[in-house]
Amino acid sequence: MPKHYRPPGKKKEGNAARYITRSQAVKQLQVNLPTFRRLCILKGVFPREPKKKVKGNHHTYYHLKDIAFLQHDPLLEKFREIRAYERKIKKAEAKKNKDLAHRLLTRKPNYTLDRLIRERYPKFVDALRDLDDCLTMVHLFAALPALEREKIEVKRVHDCRRLSHEWQAYISRTHKLRKVFVSVKGIYYQAEVEGQKITWLTPHALQQVLSEDIDFPVMLTFLEFYETLLAFVNFKLYNSINVKYPPLLDPKLEALAADLYALSRYVQMSSRAPTVESDAVGPSGSEQPEVKQNGKETKESDLRLAQLQHQLPYNEPGALMHLVEEAVDEDEEDEDTKECKKIFANMKFFLSREEGNCY
Repeated sequence: MPKHYRPPGKKKEGNAARYITRSQAVKQLQVNLPTFRRLCILKGVFPREPKKKVKGNHHTYYHLKDIAFLQHDPLLEKFREIRAYERKIKKAEAKKNKDLAHRLLTRKPNYTLDRLIRERYPKFVDALRDLDDCLTMVHLFAALPALEREKIEVKRVHDCRRLSHEWQAYISRTHKLRKVFVSVKGIYYQAEVEGQKITWLTPHALQQVLSEDIDFPVMLTFLEFYETLLAFVNFKLYNSINVKYPPLLDPKLEALAADLYALSRYVQMSSRAPTVESDAVGPSGSEQPEVKQNGKETKESDLRLAQLQHQLPYNEPGALMHLVEEAVDEDEEDEDTKECKKIFANMKFFLSREEGNCY
């Protein structure tokens, strides 16, 4: 009897029952290989390394539960609709039916990744921990030129530039930047947001040369997910400082390509202006709690509590206690953090015209 003989009707056991190869996974999902890669990237499913590779060392293995997780996702059905839609357009163009092709172009099926963001990052801290690669990718494509051959659209480059400027404006105005390092690859930045250290790399403001050995479809799939993730993070961070998102910029500054300066001015003015009046009523109909002054407290704490009450949002019942806790956390900062925030206070830097406006 052979060593690996299995009688008919007996179930598989061990690694053979828990892992399948990539070709088996593609066949089970009934999609092509590019669609399978795209689906795995968006859902966060990656290959596994079993202890014993049943099919050999030259195969890529996936866990069977991960493939079953992909098989029941609504995004898989949407990708099938998009593939059928592309076939209809190709068939109409081959038959030179321009009216049908033009009508089909206006009915392209769309999808959003908002559900995947909430699914992969149930807490905001989880999104901040996974933000390093996201920021690096977004800043990279913000500096790349639009290229139709590699399917790098102008709109995508502009969106990356807008998202990166929004992030930089928040970091600069809230004094979250901690370390900067200039290297040959680019400029490394490290910021501390809500106790999480975030490090990202930005390329130098030079002419970028696109190499032909880069797999741009895979990078664009990662970028598609990272754009949605960074938009969610920016929305949460801007709301935490009582600033409306997306920001409304000055059209004159936008015309002069001063997006970052316009964002910084918008954040500064919005954070100083009161969001609502102090006598606002919440959605439940009850008035907001008032802060009672205590004679034993110092003038500094009285002023801070008064400012917190003045900036209290009307749609959050426990917002006052939340803001007071944040103020206490600010007092508990160490000396290095306080010195880092004021290291360039009351200073001005003048850059020559050869420098890019991204700085």
